[in-house]
Amino acid sequence: MDYWQGIILILTGIVAGFVNVMAAGGSMISVPVMVFMGIPGPVANGTNRIAILAQNITAVITFFRKGYSDFRLSLTLSLCALPGAVAGAFIGTRLEGLWFNRILALIMLAIMLVMALNKRGSTEQSAFPIPRKRMLMGHLLMPVVGFFGGFIQVGVGFILLPVLHKVLGMDLVRANMHKVFIIGTYTIAALIIFITQVELLWILGLCLALGNSIGAWLGAHMSVTRGEGLIKIVLNTVLIIFIVKLLFFQDAGIQ
Repeated sequence: MDYWQGIILILTGIVAGFVNVMAAGGSMISVPVMVFMGIPGPVANGTNRIAILAQNITAVITFFRKGYSDFRLSLTLSLCALPGAVAGAFIGTRLEGLWFNRILALIMLAIMLVMALNKRGSTEQSAFPIPRKRMLMGHLLMPVVGFFGGFIQVGVGFILLPVLHKVLGMDLVRANMHKVFIIGTYTIAALIIFITQVELLWILGLCLALGNSIGAWLGAHMSVTRGEGLIKIVLNTVLIIFIVKLLFFQDAGIQ
């Protein structure tokens, strides 16, 4: 590994970790950067999981220290996501080349449509206890979220946040609190599968993990201190950037 690669991945990780915790889509930064370095898609997809795990452990600890935690609900949601994540990871280890690019682009377009359609309604929905029907629906949707996360990870927060925010009725700070726990939990299973199926680049992954952890700490800290207003700004900004990239700069995307 060249030193410049490590430095680039640390800096990339800081941005990706911050974006992932505050909104979603940080892997849309880190995975392409690794691919541009000449790393094959499945290897970049798997190596990215090292950083995702470190990032979410850091975020969970930071939220907990700030007084935000509901480990019982986080755990039940995570357990429902696990089977989907395992199935998705097995498929993700075998996806490469042109199909990786095409599926990623289609998934991101679908996510953006969902987010656009979900903009209506109150943004202050933190009514507790969560009604039983909402709770059931939220848990039933977790395997779908887990499958996507295990499969490709990129942009999974754009699926998970609407489930937590709209279906379960959480405010965005608490939604992010649960999001990082759920992703961190199923990432353990997905990472194990990638380790057994793909040769990961551990040194590069650890450099990225360092950056992601720093970004995650900043993101969790600012989520709590600045609240929903900043989260919505970051989320909408990331969505706009991705829309522009997918619509007008497809040739400059993942190769």
